[in-house]
Amino acid sequence: MNPRETEELQEFIQKLREELGITIVLIEHDMRLVMRISDRIAVLEYGSKIAEGTPEEVRRNPRVIEAYLGKGAAGGAA
Repeated sequence: MNPRETEELQEFIQKLREELGITIVLIEHDMRLVMRISDRIAVLEYGSKIAEGTPEEVRRNPRVIEAYLGKGAAGGAA
């Protein structure tokens, strides 16, 4: 999606959540979008859950950092 489409999707999801009070399960690889709109995140690596928590908890999780940025990145993320 282009940036405008991503913004429109974010607005639509937030509107649904607010107006209908429903839980939305989103499977997405655009991490900026995921971090902006999620209350809770589950991270999968090859089909296995490696982390779960708030966006901030997931962002700081060493397993997530290693899985998505490489082994050397975990030490420099602190």
